[in-house]
Amino acid sequence: MQVDDLRSLSLFDGLTDDQLAELAEAGKEVRIEPGIDLFHEGQHADFWWLLVDGAIDLVRHVGREDTVVGRMDVPGRWAGGFRAWDEHGVYLATGRGVVAGRVLRVPADALRERSSTWFPFAGHLIQGLYATARSIESTARQRQSLVTLGTLAAGLAHEINNPAAAATRAVDALEGACETLLSSLGRLAYDEITSQQFVALDALRREIEPRAAVLDPLATADHEEALSSWLSDHGVQRDWMIAPALAAAGVDLAWCERAATVLTGPALEPGLEWVSSTFSVATLVSEVRESTRRVSELVAAVKSYSQMDRASSQNIDITDGLESTLMMLSHKLRGGVKIVRNYGADVPRIEAYAGELNQVWTNLIDNAVDAMDGAGTLRIVTRVDGDDVVVDISDTGPGMPPEVAARAFEAFYTTKDVGKGTGLGLDIARRIVVERHGGTISIDSQPAETILRVRIPVRQPQGRRVAN
Repeated sequence: MQVDDLRSLSLFDGLTDDQLAELAEAGKEVRIEPGIDLFHEGQHADFWWLLVDGAIDLVRHVGREDTVVGRMDVPGRWAGGFRAWDEHGVYLATGRGVVAGRVLRVPADALRERSSTWFPFAGHLIQGLYATARSIESTARQRQSLVTLGTLAAGLAHEINNPAAAATRAVDALEGACETLLSSLGRLAYDEITSQQFVALDALRREIEPRAAVLDPLATADHEEALSSWLSDHGVQRDWMIAPALAAAGVDLAWCERAATVLTGPALEPGLEWVSSTFSVATLVSEVRESTRRVSELVAAVKSYSQMDRASSQNIDITDGLESTLMMLSHKLRGGVKIVRNYGADVPRIEAYAGELNQVWTNLIDNAVDAMDGAGTLRIVTRVDGDDVVVDISDTGPGMPPEVAARAFEAFYTTKDVGKGTGLGLDIARRIVVERHGGTISIDSQPAETILRVRIPVRQPQGRRVAN
């Protein structure tokens, strides 16, 4: 590597020819060959790689795939060499040749020696800055991940607990209802009702259809009392047990009179008890079915949200991610939060990292609910605009002052109270949208309407697609 090869690089403005010659002598010229790796993710960053000409893809292993996260294609760009200032420094990605060219490979210890000699004060600053930033970001991101995970886990546990508890109660009650049903059948057999009587009773039972709507509590109580009085007048001793089930099923007094003509004498009570038990069993089975369906929906939402067992980059319907995120955050969306969905019917599927986009929706929706202090309208709009899919998430909170909106995407900047935020939410969202998907994210804020607008290309640029 010659001094003339390095002189044109703006990175070296201010260095003398002797210094450039010393740097070139400490390093070694390495040829770039398409498809050949120069350095590997996770290995110690023992060398500093300076691009002279050509191009290198920076590839990270995400899940089960290699993903291109960046490209060095401008002379003067560099990678690695972190062990010059941090003994634990590793390559953050694999450097893979794309376009034939050259790099200057300088050992990290040589880089440290020359930076300390030429710029001693700057060397100390870089070392301290690197260590401090590494520690702060690591701690803050870990804190953010734990807080988010804890919040989602608590909300999910609450969501699952409700249907699970309902299913448990229904199963316990179902056991008693089944025992009553079998007992009443035994009493009917003991009273020796005829097969014709039983068939007629069953036909009456089948006439009863489930209510289309639930009566208000006062009307239900009045109906139960009327049925209980009728049962008591006809010698039914367990009216307190039979009347509620008959009332809930919609049985009226006329139906009871017809049943009394079929079941005469002592057969009336066990016959009506059998009918009420069948209604109770059907209701409880329906509750178990609905509860288990709800649990299944929550599990499906978790799988969709986390993108378990799926490729990291995929062709997705963006609505699915928004809906699974809303379900994961449903514990925060109750009470005074009204959700308005306006999903465009012509919005196409997009190529995206679904799990990462769900992190974006989580941050934006969570911030919107916090801004409204749990009461207001959350509006989610999707539409297509040229080659982009646009997602607007808006709230009716007080809005952001211009100075806050201008800094909202800065790392560690937050307006939340101590303990309620790390200042990483919107920074993470910006990184995912801009760096991972080649899109944009912006804020349009005014009193009573703050819109976070995300634009994502329908198809990712070639350099951002998953490498084969």
